[in-house]
Amino acid sequence: MNLAELSLGALERAFVDSLRRLDPQAPLPLLAAAALCCAALAEGDVCLPLARLAGQRVFDEDGEGLCLPALDDWLAVLRASPLVAPAGGFAPLILDDTRLYLARYHAYETALAEQLLRRSGERPPVDEARLGESLARLFAGNVEQPDWQRLAAAQAVRRNLAVISGGPGTGKTTTVVRLLAALLEQPSERPLAIGLGAPTGKAAARMAEAIRAAKATLPVDEAVRAALPEEARTLHRLLGSRGDSPQVRHHAGNPLALDVLVVDEASMVDLALMAKLLDALPSGARLILLGDKDQLAAVEAGAVFAELCEGRGFDAAAAADLRRLTGQQVPVETPTSRLGDAVVLLVHSHRFAEASGIGELARRINAGDAQGVIDLLREGREDLGWNPAPGSGALLDRLDAGYAPYLAAARAGDPPRAFAAFGDFRALTAQREGPWGVAGLNDGLETRIKRRLGVAGRERWYPGRAVMVRQNDYALGLFNGDVGLCLPTERGLAVFFEGEQGHRRFAPARLPSHDSAFAMTVHKSQGSEFREVLLVLPEQPSPLLTRALFYTGITRAKRRVDVWGLPARLEEAVLSRAERAAGLARRLALAGPAAPAPADPAPRAPGATDQLELF
Repeated sequence: MNLAELSLGALERAFVDSLRRLDPQAPLPLLAAAALCCAALAEGDVCLPLARLAGQRVFDEDGEGLCLPALDDWLAVLRASPLVAPAGGFAPLILDDTRLYLARYHAYETALAEQLLRRSGERPPVDEARLGESLARLFAGNVEQPDWQRLAAAQAVRRNLAVISGGPGTGKTTTVVRLLAALLEQPSERPLAIGLGAPTGKAAARMAEAIRAAKATLPVDEAVRAALPEEARTLHRLLGSRGDSPQVRHHAGNPLALDVLVVDEASMVDLALMAKLLDALPSGARLILLGDKDQLAAVEAGAVFAELCEGRGFDAAAAADLRRLTGQQVPVETPTSRLGDAVVLLVHSHRFAEASGIGELARRINAGDAQGVIDLLREGREDLGWNPAPGSGALLDRLDAGYAPYLAAARAGDPPRAFAAFGDFRALTAQREGPWGVAGLNDGLETRIKRRLGVAGRERWYPGRAVMVRQNDYALGLFNGDVGLCLPTERGLAVFFEGEQGHRRFAPARLPSHDSAFAMTVHKSQGSEFREVLLVLPEQPSPLLTRALFYTGITRAKRRVDVWGLPARLEEAVLSRAERAAGLARRLALAGPAAPAPADPAPRAPGATDQLELF
């Protein structure tokens, strides 16, 4: 079989063609590995685990696929090729043990591991007496033992890397505001430069809003309150992204002017972006990552935040230090990661009470208890609903009823009232396509709305249309994921977006690429909260239906969630764990092979090109 007979995608074929130009004698098993590596990256994997595929048939859409060699034979072919280099080498493909990487992503992963290990080992000077007093005052209202919020704050002040994970309502934003206040109360020769960042514009806006609200009631003096930041930026804007180029304006040779960087919704940050972020952060600056390790990973390659949370724990020495500093009973759990006690998990939910059905459902999903999930949904809890045999007509009826209060508010043309009503209910789906995907649900509901309003089916705009922006438009200040509402005004229809200074108004024709947004994917809903959520699962089995997606979807709800899905789809979701192929956790692990903590590198000249960008 030759390469032309394989059913490769356009991107895989282009990559393989470029390798053949470099080495016209490249053997088919190597080219197949390269194509599979490229395809794996598109699916969110950082690398290709060769052992998982060795000896199997691939590209088998028509029954004429390629049978891959046994692992040892495959490794021998790869090691003999000039297109493949070992770890530390330089070639389009990197073979690291039995994992094959595109060179750029191997460089991202190794550089990120080195930066994390270096920062986790740094201990900035701290006035512990003042820190103890700050923590006691700032967290005086917390009665849980141990108070994980207080412990997370203590670690974030005492070291240059802190990873804080917690589910909805566990107080991540509250914790970070208080720990920043404690940090500002430390002796300092100059004011601290603190930056707030998030992966999306929507997440950045929500973070800034939450911090502004939280700092108003802090028991601190006005100088500290004034020093707390109130504005957040997207990570792409923070780094100075350059369109479609992988290069950014800020890097090791031109670092960010920050002493502290807080990143919210860090589970949404992919490997490449996280590597560039740490590369641009000055040596000695603190990095605080906030997220939920159980949520969906980034759309792009990598599950960095989840990997950072592996192997967390306080050894006896760390636990003793924290007991002395905070007065808390700190459990000893020997870490298996060299990040060790840099990672703190917040476990007490202030949003979901112990009797909360949503909270209990989230716990059972994360525990992989499929039967427990179904039993709980059958109980008829006040905040849980389940339709185990949904039909298309009934589903559209439910959507129509759910959005009726919003559509009534939209007709009044009052943006604050309309946005408040729109946030009360949201339909979430697992996938974009299909009758129960985003496209099908939006089309079905809009057909009903237009018919009721007497709007022609071909008309795109009508009072109440909700849209989501699909691409960043820096000139307009609109970003991927921003939601706008079409409302009547004295001059006709206009689309309004929420902003820091009130609601921003645009003519519909000015908007960048967008979709209707009555239904959105669970991926797009990350970082958002709604009073009530309708989670629609696909009729047919889908690789998108995983435990993380199910958990993320139901935890977008604050008061009630209705699950519409067949029992088989619920079971598949709970039992399917989306594990991405990567090597970051292995590089950070205490046991087994791992990258050593490197010496401080020499700074690069501004604009210098390095190995990250060559392939």
